[in-house]
Amino acid sequence: MKLDILHQPDSAIAKIDMAPMEELIAQAGAMVAMSSHMEVNTTLRKGKGGGVFGGLKRVLAGESLFLSVFRSGSTPAEIYLAPKLMGDILPYQLSGTELVIQATGYLACTPGVDIDLGFQGIKSIFSGESIFWLTASGSGLVLLSSFGSIYEVQVDGEYIVDTGHIVAFEKNLNFTITKPGTSWLGAFLGGEGFVCKFQGKGRLFCQTHNPGAFGRLVGSKLPPR
Repeated sequence: MKLDILHQPDSAIAKIDMAPMEELIAQAGAMVAMSSHMEVNTTLRKGKGGGVFGGLKRVLAGESLFLSVFRSGSTPAEIYLAPKLMGDILPYQLSGTELVIQATGYLACTPGVDIDLGFQGIKSIFSGESIFWLTASGSGLVLLSSFGSIYEVQVDGEYIVDTGHIVAFEKNLNFTITKPGTSWLGAFLGGEGFVCKFQGKGRLFCQTHNPGAFGRLVGSKLPPR
């Protein structure tokens, strides 16, 4: 399997060349174009995080109930995948360390990766974001997607990120929901709201734009229905 990410960072699209008998699992609706002989199936995903219960859990996380499975068949094939929002795509090689993915940050993965739902605790309720985040485990390639560009932070100690700008982080990082400064009143008057304070050592992936804030901004300018 060969991956090329084109038109980064604001309009990224993934071109994937698949060898014969290879398989790719993607978020439903992510396919833009593909070879005509590609085999396509819709699934609730077998194995860990699969079945009807697994599909319903993904809905709680802001993902689709279904996943699409693409198989190249007996000859090579190509497929193009893109996120729903204008943004970036980042490949992450999963091996040993689990990856926690925020809501719509999952785009696709290879068959050796298990996607399950992880409850991030009551602390996430107060962040204004989803309290259910996806957890990727196993071994293989995961494609992350974002609103805007993705950038990586190597955390070693403590690091603070606005909750709406988190794409994913390695699970060996711990986090707490807190205020960005010393005053709760100052945090809300300043428009910052809640932030995540990460602790430990690991990789953190952030997006340059906040989809929730963008939605509220655009929504306020739309005419009433």
